[in-house]
Amino acid sequence: MSSVLEQRISPGSALRRRCAAVFRAVGFSRGSRSGRRIAFTLSVFAGITLLGALWGSVVAVAELNALYLCIALIGCAFILLDFRIGVVLLILLMPISSSRVFPHAMFGVTGLNPLNLLLVGTFGSCLLHGVSDGSLRRFAPRPLLWLYILPILIAGALGSRHVGDIAPAFFMYDQLEFHDAAGYVRDLVIKPLSLVIFALLVGAAVSKSEKPEKFLVPTLISIWVMGSMVIVFVSQSGVALGQLASDDSRDFLSPLGLHANDLGRLYAFAYALLLFTWAELKDTGSKFALLASMGMVVVALVLAFSRGAFLGFIVVNVLFLLWRRNAKALMFFGLLATVAALLLPGAVYDRVESGFGSGLDAISAGRIEGIWLPLLSDALRSPIYGNGLGSILWSDAMRTRVGVSIPGVAQAHNAYLEIVLDMGIVGLIFVCAYFVHVFKGFYALGVDPVLGPSLRGFYRGAAAGLASFLVAGIAGGYLTPRPEQIFLWLAIGMMYGQRARKTGDLNASRQYAQAGAHTQSA
Repeated sequence: MSSVLEQRISPGSALRRRCAAVFRAVGFSRGSRSGRRIAFTLSVFAGITLLGALWGSVVAVAELNALYLCIALIGCAFILLDFRIGVVLLILLMPISSSRVFPHAMFGVTGLNPLNLLLVGTFGSCLLHGVSDGSLRRFAPRPLLWLYILPILIAGALGSRHVGDIAPAFFMYDQLEFHDAAGYVRDLVIKPLSLVIFALLVGAAVSKSEKPEKFLVPTLISIWVMGSMVIVFVSQSGVALGQLASDDSRDFLSPLGLHANDLGRLYAFAYALLLFTWAELKDTGSKFALLASMGMVVVALVLAFSRGAFLGFIVVNVLFLLWRRNAKALMFFGLLATVAALLLPGAVYDRVESGFGSGLDAISAGRIEGIWLPLLSDALRSPIYGNGLGSILWSDAMRTRVGVSIPGVAQAHNAYLEIVLDMGIVGLIFVCAYFVHVFKGFYALGVDPVLGPSLRGFYRGAAAGLASFLVAGIAGGYLTPRPEQIFLWLAIGMMYGQRARKTGDLNASRQYAQAGAHTQSA
């Protein structure tokens, strides 16, 4: 009762006591929040300090490997937020990953390198995004799985049983980096298929991008890096062009990670992408940039002195004239061909004319009698399903006649004969059917009026580049994934991503129409 009287007598005093209690509670809350903030800040600084101390000790022990690992882990942290960041980094790093300046192992572990960490991190992030939005079921198209990947896996399983039958000469001269079945699967199955995984990641990134043409920018940067790499290497070496064009200098560019013939095929495909994209664009600045890029790529292609690449280059230009069919293009290329004929050094003509007048075997650089004919008996031994990936390594020709009547080479120098040896006639049909499927996809997108001019030109150039790649395969290369096919698989990935975008838009429009119909009926 006294308290009631007190409130009636002095209501202000009770109000003051309540306000004081509230302020004390707020003050305590503010104090606790500021304490937590201080504790969080101290823990962050302590974590950074410990991380710096730990990484400093790792750098002291592992030197540059720790730097590579740090960069890869930081990249993976960003990739978890958006896997498309990893795709852009892969586009930039994939072309140079085969060069000797790029780290191929860290801490003595083969395969542990920044590129593989980036590939695994991007793949994991893409899977997480695919599970969350339901796009995972569209990740790997069926033609790729059944016509291409499955024959490679079957051939790899067959070949893994023959590692002990490999000709000893390949181990004596350190031409192989594996000595058991596990190493065989790693180098001839998993490593090549990582390029296919890269293409699928590109496709997933394109399907989730509002402007897929933005991926052409890192592609152009990669082309510049690959082209300028050869130009700088040759200019600093001081070697004469005549010596570089000789048959004895075909391995001169191998320190860059790829044989000269492989580099030539890579440049021919890149040139096709640039040429057709340049023809579609109207912006003067973009056309000039692509024209300069084409000039750089042509110089690099010439320095490779690969006759197969020269043939692929001609195929690309012939297809350009056939598909464009206008007087302006014909006049431009006529003028360009005239200027090129006058400016090309004599070493180029000497390389092109090598072997002419001495028979087909001399023109093929000894491939017919030295490699192809001796391998026919091995191809006929299992003509239906082949002898397994890399079967030339344990072929009778290599085991009995290497160094005597056949050179010790690890490839058949004919992409189609290679497939018959490894996968048989069935494998050749499947793989060729897959590339026909890819060509049709490229060409369909190249004439699609819905796409912008840059993408139309890119896909039409990819179709021409694929045609040149298949023609050049007569004299060398592989139809299974290899590093020189990086831009081909980049284009395949973009094609699948573009088709997934069109399918998604069509499904969305159908759902919208159905929802509208239900609304009207209601």
